[in-house]
Amino acid sequence: MKSRVLVVDDEQAIADLICYHLSREGFEVGKCHDGESALRLVREDRWDLVILDIMLPRLSGWEVLRALGMEKRNVPVLVLSARGEEADKVAGLELGADDYVTKPFSPRELVARVRAHLRRKATGEEESRAETVRIGPLEINLPTRSVTVSGSEVNLTVKEFDLLAFLARNADVVFSREKLLEEIWGYDFAGDTRTVDVHISRIRQKIDPLLFGPDGGTTLLEPVRGIGYRLSLRNLKAAKVSGCV
Repeated sequence: MKSRVLVVDDEQAIADLICYHLSREGFEVGKCHDGESALRLVREDRWDLVILDIMLPRLSGWEVLRALGMEKRNVPVLVLSARGEEADKVAGLELGADDYVTKPFSPRELVARVRAHLRRKATGEEESRAETVRIGPLEINLPTRSVTVSGSEVNLTVKEFDLLAFLARNADVVFSREKLLEEIWGYDFAGDTRTVDVHISRIRQKIDPLLFGPDGGTTLLEPVRGIGYRLSLRNLKAAKVSGCV
């Protein structure tokens, strides 16, 4: 079965260019030119990935991302935007985008990124069919892609879930940001390790208060100076013993 990609861009020429290259590579492609149509199509049909512009009529790309996150739509979103400032990239990632590509762009690179995300999605689905990770009060249900802390559900985006699940399956192992980019995003992000930092920060904001209380000071995803991050079993066990959860 062909992978299905929805292209959302208000510039007809750009949408047609992307569709041409994706179709040539064997993808089944749909397109629309405004945010309202994008949401409707995602809700009504099955898509394996969405390529989303930010500056759209009716609903902006920001609003589309926010709505998809609230509805827990398990579809990777690759933002393609002329807005290339770091603040825009961080905002897109924080709203749940899986990738952020700036215009002008290379069609070949864009297709490569689409393939990488779809490979990661397929691999994750295959690995998650019959596995649940339980570590103390933390439970990660891979088949349903749900996370709970002492029974309280935690709402994570697609890539936040993938990152947490990977670190949990490899608890106490330290991974560099580059390695996490390779494992979770499936390709070299050209040195943009800020992507990992943003996702780690968002996971902490959602999970740490449930584990360690509202005052902070202890974190589940522990930074290792000069290297990267690990899921700390020591901190997790301390949370369980302390009665904070």
